[in-house]
Amino acid sequence: MNWTDTPWLGLDTETTGADPFHDRLVTAALVLRPGGAGENGPDEPRTWLADPGMAIPEGATRIHGITTDKARGEGRPIVEVLDEVADALVEHWSQGLPVVIFNAPFDLTVINEELRRHGLGSLEERLGGAPAPVIDPLVLDHALDRYRRGKRTLAAMTAVYQVTANGNAHTAEVDVAMMLDVLAEMAARYPKAASMDAAQLHDYQVAEHRKWADNFGSWLRSKGKRDDVSRAWPQE
Repeated sequence: MNWTDTPWLGLDTETTGADPFHDRLVTAALVLRPGGAGENGPDEPRTWLADPGMAIPEGATRIHGITTDKARGEGRPIVEVLDEVADALVEHWSQGLPVVIFNAPFDLTVINEELRRHGLGSLEERLGGAPAPVIDPLVLDHALDRYRRGKRTLAAMTAVYQVTANGNAHTAEVDVAMMLDVLAEMAARYPKAASMDAAQLHDYQVAEHRKWADNFGSWLRSKGKRDDVSRAWPQE
């Protein structure tokens, strides 16, 4: 079965900062789209607010709107949130179904590092193997529209793929719904990608991300800059 016809589970997180190895989870959203690109029913969202166990820097609060006081007063214990999010992801993956994550290495690394930090067992330990299949619209956009100029943020891609952007972007569940809409438009635009099953698409993205990273790293070196581009996908 093509990945376009299977249920999609979209993931997004908001965190205390931009370092996936050291920053902490603040919010998470999982949105199930039962019919994949065909929609076939309303989205089924689940959201979590966690107390990350540390102060949330003002810069992070400006992005996602969650203050330290709000997280401490209204958030659930981080270990409970992590366990529930990981359980939902593992249940979906265990059925061979794809999890959709924009810039997957960030979110998956955050979750895995948090799971290890709190002694809860990594995604690999829970699954008995690597997390897969993953669909990353950012990787697919680089692969399928390689020479397009301009930014490749989720907000920028909503315009490219003619998806209505929501003014509440950076609210996790809103970002997920927009991401799934973008992915559905990508599937319609690129039959080559849409014709694969989820496992084939996962392997395609592994190869395409490395190709993009090698090219970008080469360009950086040609400018006398450091090539620090990660070749890893879907997590660091």
